[in-house]
Amino acid sequence: MQEKINELNHKLEQAKLGGGEKRIERQHQNKKLTARERVAYLLDEGSFEEIGALVTHRTKDFGMEDQKFYGDGVVTGYGTIHGRLVYVFAQDFTVFGGSLSETHAEKICKVMDLALKVGAPLIGLNDSGGARIQEGVRSLAGYADIFYRNVKASGVIPQISAIMGPCAGGAVYSPAMTDFTMMVQDTSYMFVTGPNVVKTVTNEEVTSEELGGASTHSTKSGVAHTVSDNDVALMEDIKTLLSYLPQNNQEKPMDLPYELDQEIREELMDIVPDSANKPYDMHEVIRGIIDKDSFFEIHKDYAENIVCGFARLGGKSIGIIANNPMYLAGVLDVNSSKKAARFVRFCDCFNIPLLVLEDVPGFLPGTDQEWNGIILHGAKLLYAFSEATVPRITVITRKAYGGAYDVMNSKHIGADMNFAWPSAEVAVMGAKGAAEIIFRKEISSAEDPEAKLKEKETAYAELFANPYSAAERGFVDEVILPKDTRKKLIKAFAMLENKEVEQPLRKHGNIPL
Repeated sequence: MQEKINELNHKLEQAKLGGGEKRIERQHQNKKLTARERVAYLLDEGSFEEIGALVTHRTKDFGMEDQKFYGDGVVTGYGTIHGRLVYVFAQDFTVFGGSLSETHAEKICKVMDLALKVGAPLIGLNDSGGARIQEGVRSLAGYADIFYRNVKASGVIPQISAIMGPCAGGAVYSPAMTDFTMMVQDTSYMFVTGPNVVKTVTNEEVTSEELGGASTHSTKSGVAHTVSDNDVALMEDIKTLLSYLPQNNQEKPMDLPYELDQEIREELMDIVPDSANKPYDMHEVIRGIIDKDSFFEIHKDYAENIVCGFARLGGKSIGIIANNPMYLAGVLDVNSSKKAARFVRFCDCFNIPLLVLEDVPGFLPGTDQEWNGIILHGAKLLYAFSEATVPRITVITRKAYGGAYDVMNSKHIGADMNFAWPSAEVAVMGAKGAAEIIFRKEISSAEDPEAKLKEKETAYAELFANPYSAAERGFVDEVILPKDTRKKLIKAFAMLENKEVEQPLRKHGNIPL
């Protein structure tokens, strides 16, 4: 019996070669970590329980029978992060380049199935050269098995993908179907076809970093939700992200202890400029409303004209969507609509209340936007808000013009509470443009057209470029001073905490994809 125990211990030690089950020393934090080091740093110390440590591949072709490694290139199991159960898999690039085999996929599918049964988040640490070509279609079948489970788990448990190295070919579609894709600067990349194939087919010379690096996916494609400086920083970002999320769609996010004070924020009084044409940074408004240092931004460098992220308000987790006048005047365009729609739908899946900070002059005009489907993409955001059943509150800080006013969580599409600052302008368009259209004949026939335009512009602004007309109709619930915003929001979200919405019976809606 002792012989068998010794043999098992020996095999387990062999399975764990290449990584350490201990904390990462500070001087090694800027280096790439092994799969086991990543798991050890991510999870609470001593909490990891491995599943399938002795699994090996079944391939006998191409001399593979003599090349067997315990675990078959992926570490799988479960543990805790800040005491909360999570399931994790970490691909090991030191074993066949982390390539996915039939048994490798089976191990991943096993923890995915467990995560779905138990109702706990799934975290994938991806570092793989792709399908193991020695196994042919069996490796492709393994990918499909994973994809299928990604879809089954979508909206049921949070799924987070960390790209820790290469992720190429069919492998990219699993992270794309999870809720968040996180990358490491300079050491991770994703693409369907690599630089060599691109050169052969299109004759383009491009590096892996240019084609699918973290910078590319965080600024141009929007594939990466966050980018971290190194492996350790990414692990910390995962922990932070999870702190805002519930375990599954049947639970609510965990509240942090918070003692209410007078909650007045004087700094909000001076953020919005007197001139409607001057920009300001919506991040300042966000910081003035939320709990100190609690904002975790998603897609920070992509479609910067809209800001999305998680924060805490009175200790409670909320999702924030905010137009940012610092970029493209805060207009809605193709990319910002897609970005915000995806975020709204995620928050709705996992019972995270939504706060919308609105300063939007409309949709971005131009042939580029129209030809790239601004109608469809704008409709995605409209659909996402209309479908959402979580508590939804809007604060109009300045402009709320045209169709964009409707789309940005207006009362008309189901917002629960809408507040407006005195600086808010709720209208079909700006006063100048409206005056030019409504009084065109009168202005053109005037002795001094410029003075007449100014007169009519002022008249229109007094009538419509304010929040009071909307408030009279009940489209705005209350006009509030900026300094009172935090206090009002804490009370309003508390009032909406037990909100329930009865949905029509249907299989699912047909969002304009």
